[in-house]
Amino acid sequence: MTDDVKLSESWRAVPALVRARTNPLPAPWEDIFGPLRAGNVDDLVVIGQVGQSLDGRVATNTGHSHYINQPAGLAHLHRLRAVVDAVVVGIGTALADDPQLTVRRVAGPHPARVVLDPRGRLTESSRLLACDGARRLVVTAQGTQCSLPAVEVIALPAVDGRIAPAAILAGLAERGLRRILIEGGADTISRFLAAGCLDRLHVVVAPIILGTGRSSIVLDPIDRVEQALRPPMRVHWLDGEVLFDCDLSAQRLPIGRAKTST
Repeated sequence: MTDDVKLSESWRAVPALVRARTNPLPAPWEDIFGPLRAGNVDDLVVIGQVGQSLDGRVATNTGHSHYINQPAGLAHLHRLRAVVDAVVVGIGTALADDPQLTVRRVAGPHPARVVLDPRGRLTESSRLLACDGARRLVVTAQGTQCSLPAVEVIALPAVDGRIAPAAILAGLAERGLRRILIEGGADTISRFLAAGCLDRLHVVVAPIILGTGRSSIVLDPIDRVEQALRPPMRVHWLDGEVLFDCDLSAQRLPIGRAKTST
């Protein structure tokens, strides 16, 4: 039996065990996914995931990003999808990349798919709206018309066309979604990080240098190095890539509890 087959076999039980929040996960998954079973701040667990180059880029200047990460890094993203209740992307990512947001590279259930779309720009042809049994939700601004069929709509207050990350998480928690992956794009992940709405941030670094392009994280400028975020972190090897697992729970804003479990 090859190493890849052994990993696939040991992984099969992980999504259910993460949700059960009781027994430890089989090796080697406990170190990476064990911290995602329960939150340290409240009932929610919110994870951001970034796949980037060595020089912190998520795409070229033209927006091309398929694929910065290699198969092991992409498999990690799909494993994250398999252990969460919902995966969230901004409307820019939904329109530019037309992602499926499914679990295809590993075993596990498809998560609910959530699009942040304050102005109602998402179309019926979007692949993430495919009818495959997974829940599909659109978070939009109050007063925006949304007529997408068989889609759950969460209408929230918006300021200057943006909805506060804490309000988004509270809206998802009200619908029973407690383990939430913020997948993209970079602007969306940056907003959740800046708002103190992430428990953990997974940064998968690929061994390539793009030189220019879109940055993975953009926050307000600081004057001195000592003002930088320095979260506790663990480092894991993913074949030829490196995963930095950053613990942000010390700065996470309390949100509340999910009404039900999915």
